[in-house]
Amino acid sequence: MSQPGPVRSTTLDEQLCFALYTASRAMTSCYRPMLDTLGITYPQYLVMLVLWERGDTPVTGIGHALQLETGTLSPLLKRLEATGLVTRTRQTGDERSVLVALTAEGRALEARSVAVQNHVGGATGMTRAEIDELRATLHELTGRLRTTGER
Repeated sequence: MSQPGPVRSTTLDEQLCFALYTASRAMTSCYRPMLDTLGITYPQYLVMLVLWERGDTPVTGIGHALQLETGTLSPLLKRLEATGLVTRTRQTGDERSVLVALTAEGRALEARSVAVQNHVGGATGMTRAEIDELRATLHELTGRLRTTGER
């Protein structure tokens, strides 16, 4: 693996971290109006994606999938439960473990979310292959940065 050359500039626009930050903010902003029509926020949408994919999932499983701490997830889940999209049930064998399940309303929301995905995909102006390549590059970058952070 080749190493990057020495840093030549400290200008904001040449920083990888800033490019990732602004792209993330732009992506979230693109989702916002579409998610407003579904009555959920972007972080709540991510939780719903996990549940649509996996079905009933412990809070710890959702946290692992989204790389969020339980303390961050709890308010999100509480709001989703208050809107009738999910239920939270303490496990009988382990009172500390809470299982999150979709309600019928939460399952029905999945079909409506396809329009959100199509809108955002179209807004990128990228082909499916370009999106897949970018996603793979970002996953690789995330893995490398995690490995570096663990040293």
